[in-house]
Amino acid sequence: MEERKKVLIISYYWPPSGGSGVQRWLKFTKYLRDFGWEPVIYTPDNPEFMSVDNTLEAEIPQGVQVIRREIFEPYSLYKMFTGKKGKSIKPGFIGGGGSGARAFPLKEKISLFIRSNLFIPDPKCMWIIPSAIFLKKYLRENPVDAIVSTGPPHSMHLIAKRVAKATGIPWLADFRDPWTKMYNFKYMRYSAPVRYIHSVLEKGVVTKASAVLTVTNTIAGELQAVRDLTNIVYSRQRLPKVEVITNGYDHADFPEGAAELDKEFTITYTGLFVRTQNPAVLWKVLGEKVKADPAFAASLKIKLIGHSDGAILDDIHSNDLWENLEQFDYMSHDKITQVQRNSQILLLGGGMEPESKGILTGKFFEYLAARRPILGFGPKGGDMDIALSECEAGEMFDYGNEAGCRLWIEQRYAEYLAGGVGSVCGNIEQYSRKVLTGRLANMLDRMVN
Repeated sequence: MEERKKVLIISYYWPPSGGSGVQRWLKFTKYLRDFGWEPVIYTPDNPEFMSVDNTLEAEIPQGVQVIRREIFEPYSLYKMFTGKKGKSIKPGFIGGGGSGARAFPLKEKISLFIRSNLFIPDPKCMWIIPSAIFLKKYLRENPVDAIVSTGPPHSMHLIAKRVAKATGIPWLADFRDPWTKMYNFKYMRYSAPVRYIHSVLEKGVVTKASAVLTVTNTIAGELQAVRDLTNIVYSRQRLPKVEVITNGYDHADFPEGAAELDKEFTITYTGLFVRTQNPAVLWKVLGEKVKADPAFAASLKIKLIGHSDGAILDDIHSNDLWENLEQFDYMSHDKITQVQRNSQILLLGGGMEPESKGILTGKFFEYLAARRPILGFGPKGGDMDIALSECEAGEMFDYGNEAGCRLWIEQRYAEYLAGGVGSVCGNIEQYSRKVLTGRLANMLDRMVN
């Protein structure tokens, strides 16, 4: 049997960390051996967990080496300064403003300024030099064929860049989200010099990596523009195209056969729910229908599973929907997929900012695999809108489209009264995690050859 090639994967997120950040490379790792690659994981020993999901450790193939090294992060200082000592840090814990934002306390604003302008590119930056020193020594004794870094946090790319330069090992930089084109980048209170530093660091990663990978065509176009400029300026350096491998779903997470639907008219959102994803028109439509129709009020159940921004909860409350709300701070991944399959409708937020056109969240693919109709809010013509339409799995609305939202809810509620909202059956096999891992392995093969 041919010996597997080895790939070192540098990732901040790894089980028992929960949430969306861990899923992409955990699933790649699960199937890489099937395509001739042996993964080796490098991850922090003591990260700041946004959530914990011990069930994900069962997804790691037996015998995969996981190297854990201590990391220093400034969150303990932040907690002391803001009076949150002993509390866990939530995703987006320091508010960056943006559409629909509420006023933030002075200490939060000061914390954001410090976080943005002293810790570059992110609060994991103090792990860069120690990790590079350790990995250069480790790789001399334990050689690998390729290196992968996945960000955000983008400090992971800066570790890989140093190690690849020192060792000459081919390096793939994976962008799960944009860097300077991220929708909230403009709200992070960066000073002008720091914004420039970010652009320089981003360019260094995008142009020095042997290959660049991302999750949507929009992000690929943004990163490709940086590589194209380098190809023009340095005509002898021909950089390969940025490639796209989307996130996906794992068949193993979704049992065969139809699920038993909730008895209530459930509208479910799973995962991080930030203020720039707040579908205010939906809460307005639901609130008005609750007041006008007692039967609808009795059957409606809004399920929010994961951390939800206070501005969203305030909006739900102001529309008199508090009694219809069922809220869970966190739920293990296996339970979340079951809730998704049982729900009448799945709610999806794509972001209000123009930059959100390139966002195609990991949970979108799980929603597809759950085969439940998706009510999406986000930019029309964006990557998520296009994929949703191609899979015939639901509909995406602009955040201000109250009339369209109202009609869609009325139609689904009529289906519910007639026996349950129907399943969707579009072709989604292209998003299977195993199929996607095969494409990744092919990319790694081409890179090392």
